[in-house]
Amino acid sequence: MSAHELLHDMLLIRTFEQHLIKRRDHGFQLFSSGEEAVSVGLCSVLNRDDQLLCSGRAIGPALARGLEPGLVLAELLGKVAGPCRGRAGRGHMALPAQGFFGAHAVVGGNLTIAAGVALAMQSEGNQNLVACMFGDGACGAGALHETLNIAALWHLPLLLVCNNNQYSVSTPRAAALAPQKLSDLAVPFGMPALTVDGMDVTAVRDATREFSDHIRAGKGPAFLECISYRFTPHSTSARESRPTAEIEAIQALCPIVRLSSQMLMDGEISQADLDQMKKDVNAAVQAASVFAEAAAFPDPAEVLHDIV
Repeated sequence: MSAHELLHDMLLIRTFEQHLIKRRDHGFQLFSSGEEAVSVGLCSVLNRDDQLLCSGRAIGPALARGLEPGLVLAELLGKVAGPCRGRAGRGHMALPAQGFFGAHAVVGGNLTIAAGVALAMQSEGNQNLVACMFGDGACGAGALHETLNIAALWHLPLLLVCNNNQYSVSTPRAAALAPQKLSDLAVPFGMPALTVDGMDVTAVRDATREFSDHIRAGKGPAFLECISYRFTPHSTSARESRPTAEIEAIQALCPIVRLSSQMLMDGEISQADLDQMKKDVNAAVQAASVFAEAAAFPDPAEVLHDIV
């Protein structure tokens, strides 16, 4: 994926979320603004037949995986045009046919499921892999250590990606987790692990590519920690608990500004082209809004459908 494509996809996530938060019907959401480089860098390396699982912070990963913005917005608004007919929302949205095995709202709830999907991949005898994104808060869950153990023991084609945004809601990482680097958690299990700057989309992409080559070669799982910073409160219903000075400092690390500034400096993009890209992304989000608005809400008679 080119730098232009990386920048476009990060802009799409940011613009989509900015549009959504302005809606009165946005519902309860967890945004990815500030963390776009992790999802985009990771997904830029995934093949069509790979699968991605993520946490409940699902908007960025879903869009980065290539789900149509209109479908994503329809799902978030509870419309039948969504990939799960409006039943899953942000917390459980999924579209496996497009390589998005889905979101999991329970912290750490996707980890053991990802191991199962990876086992299924392995049994098919192909070179596809499973990527599982989770936050630093999930690193305190026993399920992570169980998944690390089984993945290493069975050489599963699993890439574990910790999107470490420094806070479990309002609890600082240092107050909840003892390891100096969360990637150190993988060391006792003998799997390759690395910590990278999650605000640098190319660093995430390059590390993902290295680990994906390792996994596709049948050498077992890997663990990637991406240090990121969210620009918004934990959720749309959470009070911002971080000091103003801290928020201002992390906003200066914006991955979109970082990449676009470098591209402008290197002559990879002109200011006119950048402005046009922003207009095109905005138009795509507006079109998604029109699509979602036109979609119907579920028929109340279907409330018990798909329940077993």
